[in-house]
Amino acid sequence: MSDPTAESIHRVVIAGGSGFLGSALAAHFRNGGFDVVVLTRKAQSRRDGVREVAWNGRTFGPWAKELDGAVAVINLTGKSINCRHTDKNRREIIASRVISVRAIADAIGASATAVPVWIQASAIGIYGNAGDVICDENAPHGSDFMADVCGQWEAAFRAAITPDTRRVVLRFGVVLGRDGGALPVLARLARWGLGGSVGSGRQYMSWIHLDDLVSIVQRAIDDAKMSGPYNAANHVPETNAAFMKRLRHVVHRPWAPPAPEFAVIIGSYIIGTEPSLAQHGQRCVPRRLDEEGFVFTHENLDEALKGLLA
Repeated sequence: MSDPTAESIHRVVIAGGSGFLGSALAAHFRNGGFDVVVLTRKAQSRRDGVREVAWNGRTFGPWAKELDGAVAVINLTGKSINCRHTDKNRREIIASRVISVRAIADAIGASATAVPVWIQASAIGIYGNAGDVICDENAPHGSDFMADVCGQWEAAFRAAITPDTRRVVLRFGVVLGRDGGALPVLARLARWGLGGSVGSGRQYMSWIHLDDLVSIVQRAIDDAKMSGPYNAANHVPETNAAFMKRLRHVVHRPWAPPAPEFAVIIGSYIIGTEPSLAQHGQRCVPRRLDEEGFVFTHENLDEALKGLLA
């Protein structure tokens, strides 16, 4: 392994960082003067100063030297859940998450200087289809497939042996951003007159503005007291019906027909996704972030939507 030098002191490594969240984090840290390395399957040269390094998300390799002396590693790796949940896809969704965690643990163990903090992605889906129950970090885990995915993901993270590395799990809510994630898709549907409530409309959407999520990740690096799981969602979850009504208002489509359960099932299979992704929800609160003094900047949904969709 390379000997850590001055140029590696401010390095942040983002595994699986070529998507929506990874791109936002890479830009944030690069603008902050960090050397940013994105581990990705198809490494390409970039003009923004971010370095992409090839890895397969499964095995130890030359990419591991990037962790040696880095200030943080952020792992976002995992096959997208936005697909049909066939047996094959379910196996790949779980394996891509569990195996990448083990690969990063191996790289940390082989480093001359262990990375001081490892931030691991998870999701509020760990609580299952929780209905009206308010879920803080101590809430019981659910029993559906997404809860199993998150449970196995976090179990692999807990099992990693990295005694010199502080470890933080962020259970992401629905991240609202301008350039990716769910919001552009939902806004497009609403503009086309298809922005009605989904199924019962009573399922909760625990959301977070992308700017607040980036701030939480930065705090997880800076604050040595942060450790263990945190709900990365704000205090104002909305039901699907309420969220879609506010979204329609912002895009000037005051009404749209609701999508009954049978239509959601048919439509999901036509476009190749899973109905439960739209029909299930969680009503979460960020208890641990509250206890540690984190302040959210964006908790007014109307203002957040207007700002992002302007």
